[in-house]
Amino acid sequence: MVGFTFTCMWDIGVNTWVWTSPLTDDGLAALAPKVREWGFDVIELPVEQPGDWDPRRAADLLAELNLRATVCLVMPSGRELVAADTVAETQDYLRRVVDVAAIVGSPVAAGPAYSSVGRTWRIDDRPQVYRELRANLHPVVEYAAQRGVRIAVEPLNRYETSLLNTVDQALEALDGLPAEGCGLALDTYHLNIEEAAPVKAILAAGARIAHVQVCANDRGTPGRDHQDWPALLGALGDAGYRGPLCIESFTPDNAAIATAASIWRPLADSPDALAVEGLAFLRAAAAALTR
Repeated sequence: MVGFTFTCMWDIGVNTWVWTSPLTDDGLAALAPKVREWGFDVIELPVEQPGDWDPRRAADLLAELNLRATVCLVMPSGRELVAADTVAETQDYLRRVVDVAAIVGSPVAAGPAYSSVGRTWRIDDRPQVYRELRANLHPVVEYAAQRGVRIAVEPLNRYETSLLNTVDQALEALDGLPAEGCGLALDTYHLNIEEAAPVKAILAAGARIAHVQVCANDRGTPGRDHQDWPALLGALGDAGYRGPLCIESFTPDNAAIATAASIWRPLADSPDALAVEGLAFLRAAAAALTR
């Protein structure tokens, strides 16, 4: 690390996708107390369909538990901001996610806010497509900024999109959008696949990093993998990122999400074990940076 004095540990969070999809009020009521008891600071709440769960009820529950929230958006087939006739509907969905984020106190609405997961095509004029993306994302970003929320745009690996795979592509695509309403969401799983030098990519993202999701390179437990966690965390510190590290993995029990994320086998002894062991590893890895 260069020029970074580590003075506090990042908050650690976990996405409810580790256990269930779609999230419901009852599901959150069962999960949130366990997540807090295990020692997590943050719970990440996916908005697959607005109305799946009540954000005001969630906000009350999390306040009782002293548990903070982050929110992630979901882009199934049909949600598109480029080269499609569903842009207006997608913008409406994204605004509703921003509203949910504001209610539960999430500083971000994170995810691939540009195209549906699994949609790939050969892009002959990438600058033009990026101009279209900026134009269609801009009103959503303005809406988010007015509500104190940042759209955290997540590059995905090449098998899930052909639009934004790397940090450099994302920075190019978002150039000119106001930073107070738009940043990057980095996911260690995608960084491991797409970045020739993940540490350099993190440093290049710098102050534009709005959210970070973490998991092993196989989507399993952080630390049970080949990723260079001291280097990754050190780079996040040097980049000035102070938001939470949210464990994101997926249950194989939901057919739709298992297919979308290509989860064909259990990724840990149990979802609970993935969360608890991942939390312990991340706490220790963050603490080690102070030694």
